[in-house]
Amino acid sequence: MKILETHNLTKHFDGVYAVNGLDIAFEQGAITGIIGPNGSGKSTLTNLLTGIFGFNHGTVMVEGVTLKKISAYKLPAFGITRTFQEVRLFEQMTILDNILVTLTSRHVFSSLFETHSKLHLKQAQEILEKIGLWEKKNQLAHNLSYGQRKLLEIGRVLAMDAKIILLDEPFAGLFAEMIKVIVKIIEELKQQGKTLVLIEHNMELIRELCDYLYVMDEGKLLAEGKPAGVLSEKKVVEAYLGE
Repeated sequence: MKILETHNLTKHFDGVYAVNGLDIAFEQGAITGIIGPNGSGKSTLTNLLTGIFGFNHGTVMVEGVTLKKISAYKLPAFGITRTFQEVRLFEQMTILDNILVTLTSRHVFSSLFETHSKLHLKQAQEILEKIGLWEKKNQLAHNLSYGQRKLLEIGRVLAMDAKIILLDEPFAGLFAEMIKVIVKIIEELKQQGKTLVLIEHNMELIRELCDYLYVMDEGKLLAEGKPAGVLSEKKVVEAYLGE
């Protein structure tokens, strides 16, 4: 079943089409990859699907509901969450509080003054242990290394318990051991029936993780299909790999 779809989705900036009439769909419970050269429209697409940008034309369907507009603050109601290329955290809050704020599903400021239940604390501990940050729980987020920041953002995604998760280059700049942690988490999320959209430049990880693959170029769909077949297509090799 298709849980998330776009129909003629279009976004332009001063006449330059970043996404141009895009028709794609994401299968429920699958990991779908999106690749393409820099400037192909991958991140713009993610921003359209998560309400960061409004679209000029087209529609998005979420579980059969047609949307002509997406508001970022309404994403939790649709069961959608995401990560960013540039990690976004509550910098002056502790690692633990970054998770607790997400678990409470309330406004950040009211969450700061809430007495968290034992359940919330237990859930936060489980998440932080999974991403290897429990021992640093009382440190401020802005003191974390780049890789640890990425892990904490993944932890916040886990706390959201969303149906649809968009991961924008989650492995970029990470050491091998951190990559293994995130790979394991992604595989576990799939086993739980989550729908994952993975934007990534590492072709080995794309081959390993993805059930289906879309290739974008200049805002349009260049190719789609199973990763092994798509990555061997001449037009994909020429456009993306520069060969």
